Amino acid sequence: MSNFNNSTSNITQTVLPAHQDLKTFLTVSSCVIFLYVNGVMILTLRKKTVFQEASRYILFGHMLWVDTLNLVMSVVLFVCALCRLLVLKIVCLVLLVTATALYQASTLNLALMSLERYVAICFPLRHAQITTYGRTNMAIGVVWMISWIKSLSEIIVFFSFDTTNIAMNIFCSRTTFFRLQVYRKIDTAFTTIYFVSVCFVIIFTYASIASVAKSASSHKTSAKKANSTVLLHLIQLSFCAVSILVGVIQEVIYANADYVTSINVMYFCFVVFLIFPRCLSPLIYGLRDQAFSSLFKYYFTFGFKKTNSCNTEIHVISGG
Repeated sequence: MSNFNNSTSNITQTVLPAHQDLKTFLTVSSCVIFLYVNGVMILTLRKKTVFQEASRYILFGHMLWVDTLNLVMSVVLFVCALCRLLVLKIVCLVLLVTATALYQASTLNLALMSLERYVAICFPLRHAQITTYGRTNMAIGVVWMISWIKSLSEIIVFFSFDTTNIAMNIFCSRTTFFRLQVYRKIDTAFTTIYFVSVCFVIIFTYASIASVAKSASSHKTSAKKANSTVLLHLIQLSFCAVSILVGVIQEVIYANADYVTSINVMYFCFVVFLIFPRCLSPLIYGLRDQAFSSLFKYYFTFGFKKTNSCNTEIHVISGG
């Protein structure tokens, strides 16, 4: 499930020296830029009380934190792999299971955000009652509990049955660390359960909101905007699904193509399907929200771009 960090290790294990510096610069600089963007967004969310109390923005902030930690993890593992650093196996285990939990939380959070939009459009009069501050944070807590189930399963297997990792210092990747067949079975089972569940939730909410958009003329604009938001969640989920297949694609390319081609394809998959979707999604969400985007642009430009006054509370209730 944590192909995000696994692909980092696989690619940098075989990067050609001639292209190493350029690829390192492009990858790390891109991550640093979007880490700055995410940092400004997190700062913006803390500047208004409504951003800290409305369920929509709480879930958006949660997505920012998870994606930011994912990016930090990818940069750390990328640099370790690039420098061919050997890591203590217990440290590697912590890195890998944490990356897995972050990946699961990011995927499940998409379903949570879709459900919030579903309640806002299909049950507008009960939205404030259902999506309270406490319930929203409780839902996030449940997401994290579910996200750690797979990681805890791998930890139990590692300490109970795994005798393949004898060396104290290893190259940290899922391929070199989790060698037993049971790990693949755990990965397949949880991947299937999580993605089928999240896909069902997103498709259900998309269809429900689309139905409201057609029938209720009074909420037609907000319903269409909410439908676009859920559709964006579905696109994000598609990228997550593709990222799971990246490892398989890399193995096939590496076995059937020449060395240079396989390296270029693996690097392309890593950047396009793993890095940029997680970088661009928060930016797209932030800029689509008028109340948030105006304040975000103000802080992003260090106060040079003035914000227009707007009634944020009304926008939170009626916005898509």
